[in-house]
Amino acid sequence: MKNLDHYLETAIQNIQDDRDVTKELLGDVMRFLSKDEQRHAQVGSVAAKYVETLQRSNEQLVKISGLIHKQQAGETGLSDDDRADIFDMLQGGPDDAGI
Repeated sequence: MKNLDHYLETAIQNIQDDRDVTKELLGDVMRFLSKDEQRHAQVGSVAAKYVETLQRSNEQLVKISGLIHKQQAGETGLSDDDRADIFDMLQGGPDDAGI
């Protein structure tokens, strides 16, 4: 079985990759919206979803930071919630659905 560091690194890389793609897509939407105010009705909800995705990735990074802090503080083992959080982050968890 791989160690915790490997899974945390993988989760962080996945979050960073998702953030990069989402930022690019949000930039495209913003450029599209800037051409005509009427376009807000067409793609405003899409832009909101991209912002939500960035907010969720911030929450994931905070969770990972907490896990790393626990590990560095010498706390042994992971709680069931910690394991579930890591699994959800690696699998794209229930918070990542909907886009």
